[in-house]
Amino acid sequence: MVRTKQIAPTSKRPPTAIKRQIIPLSRRLETKRKLHSGEKAKEKSGTIAVKKRAKPGVKALRDIRHLQRTTELLIPRLSFQRVVRDITNKICAKRVIDDLRWQSNALLALQEAAEVYLTCMFEDSNLAAIHARRVTIMPKDMHLVRRLRGEHITMK
Repeated sequence: MVRTKQIAPTSKRPPTAIKRQIIPLSRRLETKRKLHSGEKAKEKSGTIAVKKRAKPGVKALRDIRHLQRTTELLIPRLSFQRVVRDITNKICAKRVIDDLRWQSNALLALQEAAEVYLTCMFEDSNLAAIHARRVTIMPKDMHLVRRLRGEHITMK
Protein backbone atom coordinates (compact mmCIF):
# COMPACT_ATOMS: atom_id res chain seq x y z
CA MET A 1 0.00 0.00 0.00
CA VAL A 2 1.27 3.44 -0.91
CA ARG A 3 1.91 5.89 1.89
CA THR A 4 0.46 9.32 1.42
CA LYS A 5 0.94 12.48 3.40
CA GLN A 6 -2.09 13.45 5.45
CA ILE A 7 -3.05 17.10 5.58
CA ALA A 8 -4.87 18.51 8.58
CA PRO A 9 -8.32 19.83 7.71
CA THR A 10 -8.67 23.59 7.88
CA SER A 11 -11.51 25.23 9.74
CA LYS A 12 -14.45 26.59 7.77
CA ARG A 13 -14.54 30.01 9.38
CA PRO A 14 -11.68 32.48 9.77
CA PRO A 15 -10.28 33.10 13.28
CA THR A 16 -11.66 36.66 13.27
CA ALA A 17 -15.21 35.30 13.25
CA ILE A 18 -14.71 33.75 16.70
CA LYS A 19 -14.31 37.13 18.44
CA ARG A 20 -18.04 37.68 19.00
CA GLN A 21 -20.51 35.20 20.35
CA ILE A 22 -24.19 35.61 19.53
CA ILE A 23 -26.53 34.54 22.31
CA PRO A 24 -30.30 34.30 21.79
CA LEU A 25 -32.28 36.75 23.90
CA SER A 26 -34.35 33.98 25.53
CA ARG A 27 -31.23 32.18 26.78
CA ARG A 28 -29.75 35.53 27.78
CA LEU A 29 -32.76 36.31 29.97
CA GLU A 30 -32.66 32.86 31.57
CA THR A 31 -29.11 33.26 32.84
CA LYS A 32 -29.67 36.85 34.02
CA ARG A 33 -25.98 37.64 33.73
CA LYS A 34 -25.28 41.31 34.37
CA LEU A 35 -23.09 43.36 32.06
CA HIS A 36 -19.84 44.62 33.50
CA SER A 37 -19.05 48.33 33.45
CA GLY A 38 -16.82 48.12 30.35
CA GLU A 39 -19.06 45.70 28.44
CA LYS A 40 -21.53 46.92 25.86
CA ALA A 41 -24.40 44.93 24.41
CA LYS A 42 -26.13 45.51 21.09
CA GLU A 43 -29.66 44.25 20.52
CA LYS A 44 -30.55 43.15 17.00
CA SER A 45 -33.71 41.18 16.25
CA GLY A 46 -33.85 39.35 19.57
CA THR A 47 -30.13 38.56 19.94
CA ILE A 48 -27.41 40.29 21.92
CA ALA A 49 -23.79 40.28 20.76
CA VAL A 50 -21.41 40.16 23.74
CA LYS A 51 -17.74 40.87 23.09
CA LYS A 52 -15.45 38.30 24.70
CA ARG A 53 -13.00 39.61 27.25
CA ALA A 54 -9.30 39.11 26.54
CA LYS A 55 -7.04 37.46 29.09
CA PRO A 56 -4.98 39.79 31.29
CA GLY A 57 -1.56 40.58 29.87
CA VAL A 58 -2.43 39.91 26.23
CA LYS A 59 -2.54 43.59 25.29
CA ALA A 60 0.71 44.27 27.15
CA LEU A 61 2.48 41.50 25.23
CA ARG A 62 1.03 42.83 21.96
CA ASP A 63 2.32 46.33 22.80
CA ILE A 64 5.77 44.94 23.65
CA ARG A 65 5.98 43.12 20.31
CA HIS A 66 4.86 46.27 18.47
CA LEU A 67 7.42 48.47 20.23
CA GLN A 68 10.22 45.96 19.58
CA ARG A 69 9.45 46.04 15.86
CA THR A 70 9.39 49.83 15.50
CA THR A 71 12.40 52.13 15.36
CA GLU A 72 10.68 55.39 16.25
CA LEU A 73 11.55 57.29 19.40
CA LEU A 74 9.33 56.64 22.42
CA ILE A 75 9.65 60.00 24.20
CA PRO A 76 7.96 62.91 22.40
CA ARG A 77 10.56 65.24 20.88
CA LEU A 78 9.21 68.53 22.19
CA SER A 79 8.87 67.41 25.78
CA PHE A 80 12.40 65.94 25.71
CA GLN A 81 13.67 69.19 24.20
CA ARG A 82 12.00 71.19 26.99
CA VAL A 83 13.61 69.03 29.68
CA VAL A 84 17.06 69.33 28.06
CA ARG A 85 16.78 73.12 27.75
CA ASP A 86 15.56 73.41 31.34
CA ILE A 87 18.48 71.37 32.68
CA THR A 88 21.07 73.25 30.62
CA ASN A 89 19.63 76.61 31.70
CA LYS A 90 19.87 75.55 35.37
CA ILE A 91 23.47 74.45 34.92
CA CYS A 92 24.47 77.55 32.94
CA ALA A 93 22.70 79.95 35.33
CA LYS A 94 25.81 79.84 37.52
CA ARG A 95 27.96 80.96 34.59
CA VAL A 96 27.82 84.03 32.39
CA ILE A 97 26.19 82.27 29.41
CA ASP A 98 22.62 83.51 28.94
CA ASP A 99 20.88 81.05 26.65
CA LEU A 100 22.42 78.05 24.95
CA ARG A 101 21.38 77.09 21.45
CA TRP A 102 20.94 73.49 20.42
CA GLN A 103 21.20 72.02 16.95
CA SER A 104 18.33 69.72 16.08
CA ASN A 105 20.77 66.89 15.28
CA ALA A 106 22.40 67.29 18.71
CA LEU A 107 19.03 67.03 20.47
CA LEU A 108 18.13 64.00 18.35
CA ALA A 109 21.44 62.27 19.18
CA LEU A 110 20.98 63.05 22.89
CA GLN A 111 17.43 61.67 22.85
CA GLU A 112 18.54 58.52 21.02
CA ALA A 113 21.30 57.92 23.57
CA ALA A 114 18.95 58.58 26.50
CA GLU A 115 16.35 56.12 25.19
CA VAL A 116 18.97 53.42 24.57
CA TYR A 117 20.30 53.92 28.11
CA LEU A 118 16.81 53.70 29.64
CA THR A 119 15.91 50.63 27.57
CA CYS A 120 19.06 48.79 28.67
CA MET A 121 18.45 49.87 32.26
CA PHE A 122 14.90 48.47 32.21
CA GLU A 123 16.07 45.23 30.57
CA ASP A 124 18.70 44.68 33.26
CA SER A 125 16.26 45.68 36.01
CA ASN A 126 13.78 43.15 34.65
CA LEU A 127 16.46 40.45 34.81
CA ALA A 128 17.21 41.43 38.41
CA ALA A 129 13.50 41.22 39.29
CA ILE A 130 13.20 37.81 37.63
CA HIS A 131 16.29 36.66 39.54
CA ALA A 132 14.51 37.66 42.76
CA ARG A 133 11.50 35.56 41.62
CA ARG A 134 9.36 38.62 40.98
CA VAL A 135 7.63 39.97 37.91
CA THR A 136 7.43 43.61 38.99
CA ILE A 137 10.43 45.91 38.68
CA MET A 138 11.16 47.76 41.94
CA PRO A 139 13.51 50.66 42.67
CA LYS A 140 15.87 48.30 44.45
CA ASP A 141 16.35 46.43 41.15
CA MET A 142 17.42 49.65 39.45
CA HIS A 143 19.75 50.51 42.34
CA LEU A 144 21.32 47.06 42.06
CA VAL A 145 21.82 47.40 38.31
CA ARG A 146 23.41 50.83 38.66
CA ARG A 147 25.68 49.58 41.41
CA LEU A 148 26.77 46.57 39.35
CA ARG A 149 27.50 48.85 36.40
CA GLY A 150 29.56 51.15 38.61
CA GLU A 151 27.32 54.18 38.12
CA HIS A 152 27.19 56.48 41.11
CA ILE A 153 25.66 59.74 39.95
CA THR A 154 25.08 62.34 42.63
CA MET A 155 22.80 65.27 41.93
CA LYS A 156 23.77 68.44 43.77
